[in-house]
Amino acid sequence: MEKLRNTLDKVIIGICVFLFMFMTVAGTYQISARYIFKSPSIVSEELISYSFAWMSMFAATYVFGKRDHMRMVFFVERYSKKVQINIGILSEIAVLVFSLGVLLIGGKYITQLTMTQMSPALRISMGYVYSVLPTCGILISLYSILNILDLLKQFKEEV
Repeated sequence: MEKLRNTLDKVIIGICVFLFMFMTVAGTYQISARYIFKSPSIVSEELISYSFAWMSMFAATYVFGKRDHMRMVFFVERYSKKVQINIGILSEIAVLVFSLGVLLIGGKYITQLTMTQMSPALRISMGYVYSVLPTCGILISLYSILNILDLLKQFKEEV
């Protein structure tokens, strides 16, 4: 399980780093084209926007996998370790339901719906842009299952 988690972490971090570097290069090109060559690039602006959306989704996936997302721990810390673990499991189940329902099923629907819609500058299918939703839905679901298994292991150790 830990090997799978570490592999997912490395792949997702790699994707985020690549997208960030790509956005930096594209942004530099866009600024240079606009101010030095007096010829603004519409394509680079669209590429940066879509890359940012993808990077944000993959970064959120990584954060969910690490369980470092925003939580209100001051309520949970008042309870015993067993209750904290139970609340953590319930929280992960809620994340799992959301990622399967909204990101995976809803993302698949919106991806299919927008496959015929073309982006204005790049002239690519918007379905490819929206495909990050079901992709991250699968990854968040996988992370959530791994987190539940880790919490169950902790629960058994507490008993």
